[in-house]
Amino acid sequence: MLERCEELTRDTSLPSVRAWKERTGGVAIGFLPIYVPRELLHAQGVLPVGLMGGGEIEIIRGDAYYQSYICHLPRSTVELGLNGSLDCLDGMIFPAICDVIRNLSGMWQMMFPAKLVHYLDVPQDFDRSMGGRFYRHELGVLSQKLVEAGARPLDPDALRASIRTYNVHHGLVAELYELRRREPWRVPTAELYVMLRAGLVLPVEEHNGMLGEYLEAVRADESRRPMDQARVLLTGSFCEQPPLGLIKTLERAGCYIVDDDFVQVSRWFRHALPEDGDPVEALVEAFLDDAIPGPTRYVDEGEKGRDLIERVERAGAEGVLFCAPSFCDPALLDQPMGTAAATRAGIPWTAFKYSEDTGQFQVIREQAGTFADSIKLWSEVTTP
Repeated sequence: MLERCEELTRDTSLPSVRAWKERTGGVAIGFLPIYVPRELLHAQGVLPVGLMGGGEIEIIRGDAYYQSYICHLPRSTVELGLNGSLDCLDGMIFPAICDVIRNLSGMWQMMFPAKLVHYLDVPQDFDRSMGGRFYRHELGVLSQKLVEAGARPLDPDALRASIRTYNVHHGLVAELYELRRREPWRVPTAELYVMLRAGLVLPVEEHNGMLGEYLEAVRADESRRPMDQARVLLTGSFCEQPPLGLIKTLERAGCYIVDDDFVQVSRWFRHALPEDGDPVEALVEAFLDDAIPGPTRYVDEGEKGRDLIERVERAGAEGVLFCAPSFCDPALLDQPMGTAAATRAGIPWTAFKYSEDTGQFQVIREQAGTFADSIKLWSEVTTP
């Protein structure tokens, strides 16, 4: 199962999506990180397909569309679009992440005028009378565009059923994260990562089965034993995802990653959504009140960095790895506030950058290994 998940993570030609379309004749819509309302797409018979860039592919045409001083993700996504890897998709959704992704949505309209292209704007005013009305309108616009692309009209009962299905998914992911927090040796982050990445290109029902099978297997496996590794929280990787080799490198360097912000669409909401009442309003209220904090959400009260400290405490982390993609404006603009908060709280931290196609990890391994050693030798943090 893990081998299949890793293969799905690495294969940017989307073979599982192509097989699904041949089997069902359904509509498949791609989306970029970090969040889209997958429940709404699922309810309209659409397969939501999460795209996390091109990984290690060579970028040639993609570099003609963007400057060299922006992150790797949009350039590799353009390359995938132009080389035919994404031909099986009937459209693309570009969430409100940053100006680069906003611009990418416009480029996509010019490159693929026959396909659905939607920029999913989201509220930064979280009052129901303002942000709530705005987001409900946005969901209505998206739903209608899906119908025009071949999806079935939105039915409230179907949306409630989809919410129930994704609540199961949310619960399974939460169980895995909680098990890793308590016993990180049972759930290596490299395994958890490919499990989540595979779910971006599979029907949620199939992925729920895989998550349940994996949970059962790791709970029953007594061969995995705890090691004397430093418990760290990794932050900054919410959009462009790190290469799998980087995660393996951090674990081999002596780090137990006990919290992270990988594949955030899998746990964008803190709690399960209500399964009765108005299902569209359930999506709206969850986005306004229950979404996880992050660099793409405005903080109108308190201070940036406070949530990071709370996450460190909940996870029993002994240090923080600020691991952000090169040229990622949201992550790197938030990072100074995060490092300042960690310093004030007396939490050890270190920082480095990557690209999704990074292939050499020796420098990062030495930095992470030194950081983990220093925590074990001199840190006064007491783990739960």
